[in-house]
Amino acid sequence: MPAEGSFSFFPGREGRKGMDSAGIYTVSALTGAVRDLLEGAFPFVWVRGQVVNLARPQSGHLYFSLRDEECSLAAVWFKGSRKDRERFDPLTGEVYEDGPRPAVSPENGQELICAGRLRLYGARGIYQLVVEMAQEAGLGRWHEEFERLRRRLADLGYFAPERKRPLPRLPSRVAVITAPGGAALQDFLRIAEGRGTGAVIRIHPSPVQGDAAPARLVAALEQVIADGWAQVVVFLRGGGSLEDLWAFNSALLARAIFSSPLPVLAGIGHEVDVTLADLTADARAATPTHAAQLLWPAREDLARLLRDRAAVLDGAGSRFLARRRESLSRLARDLSWRSPRRSLAVREERLSLAVRMLEAAMGRRLDFSGNRLRRLADGVRRLPQLLPTRRTALAVQAGRLRLAGPRCVHSLGGRLDLLALRLSSLDPHAPLERGYALVRREDGGLVRSAGAVRPREFLRVLVRDGEIPVRVQENAP
Repeated sequence: MPAEGSFSFFPGREGRKGMDSAGIYTVSALTGAVRDLLEGAFPFVWVRGQVVNLARPQSGHLYFSLRDEECSLAAVWFKGSRKDRERFDPLTGEVYEDGPRPAVSPENGQELICAGRLRLYGARGIYQLVVEMAQEAGLGRWHEEFERLRRRLADLGYFAPERKRPLPRLPSRVAVITAPGGAALQDFLRIAEGRGTGAVIRIHPSPVQGDAAPARLVAALEQVIADGWAQVVVFLRGGGSLEDLWAFNSALLARAIFSSPLPVLAGIGHEVDVTLADLTADARAATPTHAAQLLWPAREDLARLLRDRAAVLDGAGSRFLARRRESLSRLARDLSWRSPRRSLAVREERLSLAVRMLEAAMGRRLDFSGNRLRRLADGVRRLPQLLPTRRTALAVQAGRLRLAGPRCVHSLGGRLDLLALRLSSLDPHAPLERGYALVRREDGGLVRSAGAVRPREFLRVLVRDGEIPVRVQENAP
C-alpha cells in the first residue's frame, strides 16, 4: 500500500481516468497524475538560488531560472503577485516602522530566496516554481546564523522553561536598559504611568543597534547588577529588521542574561520579532508597551481587586463578630450560672431544704420516742398485775432445773468414762505392760518390718521398764 502523500503507478484493475484496461496511461493522464503528486507534496516551498536567463516580456510577468552548483529550476513571477513596495518583510513578517520599502527586483546573477508553489506545465512537460514573494539571500544568511546560535544556546539550556524565574509582583524599583531617545522608552513610560501603585524607574542608556551595541548592553546589565538596587531588569527596543535587531541576537548578551541574578524582562521589537535575548530572558513581552503591562496591572484592576478584597474582608469581619457575639452570649449565660450570687442562692435553697428535712426528721423521731415512752409507761403500770404470774412461772422453771441437773451430770459422767476407756485402748505403751516391745531407729522412727533394717544398724528396743540398745547382725536373715 503506498505511503500517505505518494502515488502508485500500478493501480488495481478498476483503472483510472485516462488509463485503459491494460494499465497504460495516456500522456495527459500521466501528466495529471504527476501534477497531483507534485503539487500535493509541495504546496508551498522556499528555494534559494542564483537568477539566470531573466526575461521581462511586455505582459509584465518575469521568467527566470534559479540555479545552484548542480541543478536549475524554472520560475515565473506573475505581475499580479509582484509589488513595487513592501510594507513588511516577506521573509520574517516584520512590519517596517519607517514606511514601505522598495520590493525586490530580480537581476541576472543575483542570489534570491523565493517562496511559492510548484506547478507542472503540461504543454511542455516541465515543472516550475510560481513565485509569490522573494527576498535577497543576504537576509537568509542572517537567519542561518540566528538558527545556528539558537540551537547552540538551546543545547546549553539557556531557553529551558524550568530555569526561568517569575517577575516580581508590583515591583517598585525597575532598571530599564534602552536607548534613551527611542520611542520604545516613551511608550513604556506612558503605559507605566497609569499602572501599578507607583515605582521608581532608572534608565541605563545603551545603544540598541550596531556593532558596539552588544558589549554596551552587557555593560549596562552588569552595572545594574553591581548597583544591587533593582528588583527586575527590562530591555527595551522598538521594531526593525532582522539586521536592526541583531544586537539582541548576540551570544555575549544571551550569556549575560542567562547569568543574571535578577529576573530579566525582554520587550524587544514587535510580536513577530523573536531574538535570542527574548528566548533567554525570564519573560518576554510582545512590545515595549506590553512590557509595562506585564510588570504592573492597570490601576482600575487594582481598584476593582481592592473593592473585592474589601467586600470579602467586610463579610469575614461581620461573620467573625457574629460568632464572637454568640460566643460572648453563651459565656455570659455560663457565667451567670457560675456567679457567686447564683451559687449562694443555690446553697441557701439547699440549706433551707436541709432544715425542713431535719425538722421533719426530728418530728418523726420525737413522735417515735413518745410512742415508745408511752408503751413503756403502760408496761410499768401493768407490772404489779403481772408479778404474781411471773413468780409462779419462775418457780416452775426452777423446779424443772433442779430435776434436770443431776440427770444431766449422770449422763455426762457415763459418756466421760466411755471416752476414757477408748483413749486408754489407743495408748501405744499399754501393750508393753503385756510383754510387747517397740523397736525404734536412732532417729526415733518405728521399725514396722524385718526387711526395713540394714545390717549393723543400731536400734533401740523399748520395753515396759526402759530401752535396750541393739545392733543388727551382718548374717541376720
